[in-house]
Amino acid sequence: MENDKGKEESKKEKEKSEELLQRLEEILPKEAEITKVAFEGPDLAIYGKNISAIYGHEDLIRNASAAIKKKLILRSDPSVLLDKEEAEKKIRELVPADAGIPEDGIRFSPEFCEVYIEAQKPGMVIGKEGSTLSEIVRQTGWIPKIMRIPSMNSDVIKGIRQLYLKEEDFRKKFLLGLGKKITLDRGNIEWVKVTALGGFREVGRSSLLVETNNSKVIIDCGLSPEPAVKGLEAITGDTNKVFPYLDTANITVNDIDAVILTHAHIDHTGFVPYLFRYGYEGPVYCTPPTRDLTALVLYDYIKLVQRSGGTPLYEEKDVKKMLTHVVTREYGEVTNITDEMKLTFHNAGHILGSSIVHLHIGEGLYNLVYTGDFKYGFTRLLDEADTRYPRIDALFMESTYGGAKDIPINRQQAEVQLMETIKQVIDNKGKVLIPVLSVGRGQELMLILEAYMKNNPRYSLNAPIYLDGMILEASAIHTAYPEYLKHSLRRRILSNDSPFESELFQVAKGEIEEVVDGDPAVILASGGMLNGGTSLEYFRRLADDPKNAIVFVNYTSVNSLARRVQNGLTEVALPDEEGKLQPVKINLKVNTIDAFSGHSNRIELVNFATRVRPLPKRIFTMHGEEQKCEDLARYLNMKLHVETRAPMNLDTIRLK
Repeated sequence: MENDKGKEESKKEKEKSEELLQRLEEILPKEAEITKVAFEGPDLAIYGKNISAIYGHEDLIRNASAAIKKKLILRSDPSVLLDKEEAEKKIRELVPADAGIPEDGIRFSPEFCEVYIEAQKPGMVIGKEGSTLSEIVRQTGWIPKIMRIPSMNSDVIKGIRQLYLKEEDFRKKFLLGLGKKITLDRGNIEWVKVTALGGFREVGRSSLLVETNNSKVIIDCGLSPEPAVKGLEAITGDTNKVFPYLDTANITVNDIDAVILTHAHIDHTGFVPYLFRYGYEGPVYCTPPTRDLTALVLYDYIKLVQRSGGTPLYEEKDVKKMLTHVVTREYGEVTNITDEMKLTFHNAGHILGSSIVHLHIGEGLYNLVYTGDFKYGFTRLLDEADTRYPRIDALFMESTYGGAKDIPINRQQAEVQLMETIKQVIDNKGKVLIPVLSVGRGQELMLILEAYMKNNPRYSLNAPIYLDGMILEASAIHTAYPEYLKHSLRRRILSNDSPFESELFQVAKGEIEEVVDGDPAVILASGGMLNGGTSLEYFRRLADDPKNAIVFVNYTSVNSLARRVQNGLTEVALPDEEGKLQPVKINLKVNTIDAFSGHSNRIELVNFATRVRPLPKRIFTMHGEEQKCEDLARYLNMKLHVETRAPMNLDTIRLK
């Protein structure tokens, strides 16, 4: 029976391919000599012996995509590809030397008939209106894929690009299999429901299961940061506070059609490699920056647990397996992730590549918007979150700062307060520790410090600013994706004036003691909640000196050491170099400046819900402490006169 079913599905797939091929031959010029089409993941690959007849004609490609309702990928028929050595020679002749293609910057992917070209100046590879790319296709047959070389060295980006070339055979098979699965017609939708698997009335382990009678899709799949970093030994028997409630959802990993990631923070991504460790073989959808930053965060999590003597939930090989299953999408691209669900990412303004998820279910049956973490307000790093969507039946929105009192001081006042605090401590011969979430807050703080120290003589501090932890690698990834950044910042990076490479910043090299025992300094260290990372090591060494100060600039969860310090903790036991717990007196000044968070404050949350268009029919609050979720839901109900609710973990809600 199973074999007969497989034959029937293969027959239907073949018939559908032949039908699409026939339709494309009617739309596209005969000169292209199309030889075949193939479903590669959510896209349709078109192979032709003269694909240059189509390449670069955006209107033609757009019209063809609209006609068949699929994103088209152009590929040359393998029979017409120029020899690799000859092709590289041609490419280097066509592209100006000033483009900055390194010696090993041209690599070929025969499985995809593509040539990957890494360049410091991608625009010079593209040429005016894509003329150079079109010429590369015409003269070599290879389809060029242009990759920006980060202005700072990035081991993560290098590793991912090498992994994709190494695993191109697997990637091709995976995408073909995924394409086959997506195109299957599973029948009519009878119902739509969601189940809260984590991050509802709490912050951490965010996860939402979206189901129809045919499909199962998970949006985010994170870990609660505090207990997770302690390793498996410390959380055995207490998993209900760490992992999403997947085991109660009555599904197995084989039932999941897709995982969607809104952004890279571990409370949204940290459990995904665990799925792959135990058999998940499906796709993970996210933006390109989210893929790279997620790899950085997950590798760092593994190292952090190992350094603390624990056993991580998974290994690096599981992260790599996850990466080979990632399908990236840019903002605004509409993508079929099952035969009945379409996914579109929108800018969330939270961190680089962060997304608000729009799911279109059925042919207009139901539309769901899930914000993940978002910022609907000013930052120096990113544009604010998008508020316009095709349709919204249900809005799931974060409530991290949803409480009535979560209204910070004016952003400009906050920046001045930060600089005055730093100046006072430095003038008093102390050191300022700023624990930051390395992805997002680290870069935002660098932009603030650089702007004030560069443009305001009062804050030209005679003190170094040290960067420690993975802030440097995260900043390097930012320089690879300037198109995701605020326009003014993007322009600076493209003009070789990246603030992340300012001479004001120094990488902390060698032992932490060299910084601690040195002259007055500002220290940006990873580990914004003091649950691990280099910030905890600096804190241990700086805490007992009243001349020093610690400044918290991002959200700190209820059970984190950072929150306890903010609440007035005077002594804590921390492990020394040998791992033995030693009492540490907390005498340094403790400052909290909330205005720099990548989360929306109460006013911004309300403004977003008020201005989002079209107005949602139902609003569900999540990703916030219990009282804040409930408070925001009540207020939005009174203000907008729509149904609102603050679901609990494990709640299942029928939407349609």
